Amino acid sequence: MARCLRARVAGLQSVEPPPQPSGPELFPMWYLFKVMSFILILGTTHGVFRKQRSVNPKASMNISQIISYWGYPDEEYDITTEDGYILGLYRIPYGKTNSENNSVQRLVVYLQHGLLTSASSWISNLPNNSLGFLLADAGYDVWMGNSRGTTWSRKHLYLKTNSKEFWAFSFDEMAKYDLPASIDFIVKQTQQQQIFYVGHSQGTTIAFITFSTIPKIAERIRVFFALAPVFSIKCSKSPLIKMAYNWKSLIKFFSGSKEFLPNTSFKRFVGSKLCPLKIFGKICRDVLFMISGYDLKNLNTSRVDVYMSQNPAGTSVQNMVHWSQLFNSSHLKAFDWGSPDLNLVHFNQTTSPLYNVTSMNVPTATWSGDSDLLADPEDVKILLPEITNHIYHKTISYYNHVDFLFGLDVYHQVYREGFLRKVKFFPSRNMRMYEFLET
Repeated sequence: MARCLRARVAGLQSVEPPPQPSGPELFPMWYLFKVMSFILILGTTHGVFRKQRSVNPKASMNISQIISYWGYPDEEYDITTEDGYILGLYRIPYGKTNSENNSVQRLVVYLQHGLLTSASSWISNLPNNSLGFLLADAGYDVWMGNSRGTTWSRKHLYLKTNSKEFWAFSFDEMAKYDLPASIDFIVKQTQQQQIFYVGHSQGTTIAFITFSTIPKIAERIRVFFALAPVFSIKCSKSPLIKMAYNWKSLIKFFSGSKEFLPNTSFKRFVGSKLCPLKIFGKICRDVLFMISGYDLKNLNTSRVDVYMSQNPAGTSVQNMVHWSQLFNSSHLKAFDWGSPDLNLVHFNQTTSPLYNVTSMNVPTATWSGDSDLLADPEDVKILLPEITNHIYHKTISYYNHVDFLFGLDVYHQVYREGFLRKVKFFPSRNMRMYEFLET
């Protein structure tokens, strides 16, 4: 693999870091397995800690319970995709500060989570630092999707969850079926022809694909807000991606070619019961940092039990293999089925096709972090020229991959200064960049 050099994208806004504590810049692969093995050994202590109360009751709640716990209205829907998957879709129709006008039609915002997370990632912090609640209190009609195979989207009209056929998908299918089904349902339910879209991580990837290949869906997006956007992972330093690349066969063997890192009762036990304990707290934080990048100073350590009990939320082995196929590529391409004959069946050509993101004309604003192990700055540099209607970019030099969700200062660095304030001034999807920056 060609060496990836770090360079600042000229002309783009950048935020310098505050003083940072010393910590590992990169986590070696052996440490990932060391931590995972240690957590597995903890399974023998399951009964000992069963009665240990977690610091945060939200650690053991589902999405509807978390929303209701904080006093917000909650609506839950099961929607069905064209290929039969049943997805959990959640709605916060209005906030606590504007409930007296709950019959008023509001601008719609759709939030799409990233890799190995779920809709809970938008409401895992306190209401004053969780984007789902902040948008609702700002007067928006908030919808949160869940990709197939995650905790709240594990059903199908005909396939059983334990069948190989159920797990034969990657982010290709999420872009082709899940996102269009979710957006179509929201448009029909709200009677609004255009919505705002906020994606994080893989939530940006599937948006790039959907908006560049399905014009009907692209026309329904006012503005696409991309947090930690992922297009290429050629320079990614995430141990999770490296593991998927180096040990594809091993992952398939242990996972049975089905699901990868599902949200099991034992993992929820580890997150809610063990992570609050001082002796295990550092291990839980390190697991989070190994995937995203090190930033202890910007992490709310009192919420780690919530983060770790809700995540990872699972995906398919095929999805992880798909990501591993992109590790040496500077382009976003469809899943390679492993042989020219199979590719011919799926794509009418012997190789997996590239996605042409330049054909996407949706107004797009992006935020990235220089300390992000998954959405590496060099990969973001490859992406930005591909975005035809790129209206804004901000780089935060000390941000890692999950700081855009869980960072202590995410409200000030991204949500308020980034787009909570600006989103109110979009009269149409044709706003030019200078108009966006002036709001």
